[in-house]
Amino acid sequence: MDISQVKAEILQLRKEIRRHNKKYYELDAPEISDYEYDKLMTRLKELEAAYPEFITPTSPTQLVGGSARREAGKLVAHDVPMLSLQDVFSREEVENFMNDTIEKLGAPEFVVEEKIDGLSMALRYEDGKFIQAITRGDGTQGEDVTENALVIEDVVKNLVDAPKYFEIRGEVYMTHKNFLATNDRQEKLGLKIFANPRNCAAGTLRQLDSRIVRERKLSMFVFNMQKIDGVEIQSHVEAYDFMAKNGVKIIHAYKVCKSFEEVWRAIEEIGERRENLGYDIDGAVVKVNSFADREKLGATSKFPRWAVAYKYPPDERETVLKKIELSVGRTGRITPTAVFDAVSLNGTKVERATLHNQDFIDALDIRIGDTIKVYKSGEIIPRVSGVVISKRPENSAPFKFPETCPVCNHKLEREESAADFRCVNPNCPAQLENHLLNFVGRNAMDIKGLGETSIPKLISEGLIKTVADIYKLKNFRADLIDKKIFGREKATDNVLTAIEESKKNSPAKLLTGLGIFGVGSAAARDLIQHFGGLEELSKATLEELQTVPDIGEVTARHIREFFDDADNLKILEELKERGLTMAEEKKVFEEGSAIAGKSFVLTGKLEKFTRDEASKLITERGGLVKGSVSKNTDYVIVGDKAGSKLKKAQELGIKTLSEEEFEKLLAE
Repeated sequence: MDISQVKAEILQLRKEIRRHNKKYYELDAPEISDYEYDKLMTRLKELEAAYPEFITPTSPTQLVGGSARREAGKLVAHDVPMLSLQDVFSREEVENFMNDTIEKLGAPEFVVEEKIDGLSMALRYEDGKFIQAITRGDGTQGEDVTENALVIEDVVKNLVDAPKYFEIRGEVYMTHKNFLATNDRQEKLGLKIFANPRNCAAGTLRQLDSRIVRERKLSMFVFNMQKIDGVEIQSHVEAYDFMAKNGVKIIHAYKVCKSFEEVWRAIEEIGERRENLGYDIDGAVVKVNSFADREKLGATSKFPRWAVAYKYPPDERETVLKKIELSVGRTGRITPTAVFDAVSLNGTKVERATLHNQDFIDALDIRIGDTIKVYKSGEIIPRVSGVVISKRPENSAPFKFPETCPVCNHKLEREESAADFRCVNPNCPAQLENHLLNFVGRNAMDIKGLGETSIPKLISEGLIKTVADIYKLKNFRADLIDKKIFGREKATDNVLTAIEESKKNSPAKLLTGLGIFGVGSAAARDLIQHFGGLEELSKATLEELQTVPDIGEVTARHIREFFDDADNLKILEELKERGLTMAEEKKVFEEGSAIAGKSFVLTGKLEKFTRDEASKLITERGGLVKGSVSKNTDYVIVGDKAGSKLKKAQELGIKTLSEEEFEKLLAE
């Protein structure tokens, strides 16, 4: 390889690594596995070691992690730099690290512990009281996430033995149990599901709403003491003892070792038990115990010289693909699953793995009967990495999704520029529970007492098959009480009363509850304001639908297909017969009204109103509430911690209103 080729490869590697760093650290949406990323970084290090004249201060090998995201929270400088760890991948590399360290220090002690796969966070205490939490960011400054840290149960708020100043560093993560619960909730709400617990934890910690953080139940292990004033602590283990006495949750089952054989055995033990942990780890850390020894060794601009992270190799096996099963998720998304001859991965039996979507299948050219390669992503989720083409049977054929839903035979839809196929039939049995939860939810019909506990029972008892059946439940009062679906008699009557009251809801809420793909609460309000009611909307052409602001061709097509379906029209007729509000009262607003005919967008957390209350006040006065800012927006109402909508409003020169200014506008 000549010098120009070397330089070109280095530049390409740096570009690729920076892109993956942004995806991983800032967007919480990695495209490749840790193992694949490590291979890119290892190759770059090899080239820079061979050609040091090409090393630059901005090379990914010389920098820590990603940058701190300004929009997520204010930036705070770290008292002690939060560095990365040097990764090693073999027994020989661990032994070399130890030999170098022993040569410089004599006979140091080493501590071996789990490397948790999450997001680093520093916690600061003054006089024993928790005062601030900061993400790692770029290592020199991170994002202030104090409000979110306050709702993490593992974050100790007050220390028993209070030093004047105390700063510790740990890893915020999500247990497998809470990750599955969060994704289940995301899917029920029709929101994006997370790829793995690490992505979910990172995205959650950076939320602007601490209620979401509390709901998702993040966890934290502390793995280092960064700084302490007023107490003398000599070693890592001594710091762990001090933290444990103060109720701090530290890395468990760590080992103190002196020889390489002890260290390697401790690494193997962590590897053996990682499959049974309730959370993900991405390696084992070997670190010098004595703080004085750490001072002697120092650090580079990126890594401390007193620690390394050993990365376990991915466990990969070959097996034969027997079939591809298609399942329908609660949002209608069709998920293909590979079913193959059972193999053992990381100590567990595996015989199924997701194939994501048609694009993934096409990219790997996966066919039934192929010999495929299977590994575990994030040490827990089975994945297919490729096909052994040389073992492909004759007469194999490419796999293609069917045209109809495997559950209800309704035609499948694939959005332009999207990878997923969906069943858009809201009455598909596979989607019934999610459809009902959407219908009774706060943004739709808001029926208190109907929810995640009672709806599955009502379905299993055969009492509900469509949303219209909700309004027949009063005919089964005795059965509901006898089977305690809602509880005792009073609780049952409360739910039945709430169902009757919901009939008075606006047609916009009813439209939201119908679950038409792409029609949320904001779009439903716009559509009803434009057409006046569901009957008029049901007759609108594609062209007429697209005259409504923010209703594009795809959403218009979904609306038209919904009202062209005979089963849906039958359900709407039943809802009308049972007394639900199908059309909006015609209201006359004074000419020149401050709100009538004006378009509003809400952003940030409002103190005096909920979003629903503010939206209702606007629409009652003839205004429009939109979900996104555009050049046609008249006002943006700004609450605490407003995000990108405020920025866009400022860029477009749109007038912004504080809550006080909004109240004045209401008074006009």
